[in-house]
Amino acid sequence: MSIFRKRHNRLRTDYLSRAPEGPVHDYLAEPFPALDTPLRELPMLAVDLETTGLDPAVDRIVSIGFIPVDGHSIPIAGGRELLVRPKTVEGVGHSATVHGLTDDQVAAGLPLTEALTQTLAALRGRVLLAHHAAIEIRFLSRACQNVFGAKPLFAAVDTLALGSDFLMQGDDDIPRGRLRLSALRAQFGLPRYRAHLALTDALACAELYLALTAEMGQRTLKQVIVR
Repeated sequence: MSIFRKRHNRLRTDYLSRAPEGPVHDYLAEPFPALDTPLRELPMLAVDLETTGLDPAVDRIVSIGFIPVDGHSIPIAGGRELLVRPKTVEGVGHSATVHGLTDDQVAAGLPLTEALTQTLAALRGRVLLAHHAAIEIRFLSRACQNVFGAKPLFAAVDTLALGSDFLMQGDDDIPRGRLRLSALRAQFGLPRYRAHLALTDALACAELYLALTAEMGQRTLKQVIVR
């Protein structure tokens, strides 16, 4: 078991002590769910980011989609998609061919500060759920450090990791493409959605999580958390 799994709330309070007043501090002030919380009771927030590339050092967030997952239910009314307005006149560039957002659309979006504030508020007391969660964690951490002067700590669950564990039960050699969000959803007969729309991908991740954990029996956060 990783150190994070053993003392994730202790690490949270350490981050909290170093965070200035503001959205990151407010987010960290809310304890994470206990590690022995059963998955059927676990509060989560499925999050998806659309970005201009894969390197948070040079690329930026263009949209954030999130939707709550409360145990085994997905409250659709809690879903949000936030377009993020760039600080300068730079456009979305070639990334538009992936996410389909235009320069005019993102120019009418929220400042990054407001988009991050809303996202952190929605994450309070919840576990971050994402597909290949390292991407969301890296971009959100970098953006919060740049905007608020503090890096948040996330308790996270990754449907890519859960999907890998699920497929490994029957096959020791998993072709890379089988771990894609759409491919894993197809394993469970879930509907096919258009990819690279932040809110739709967050919902797709949430639905996949419910399908995967339905196969796992009675488990707790400690058994699925990643760091």
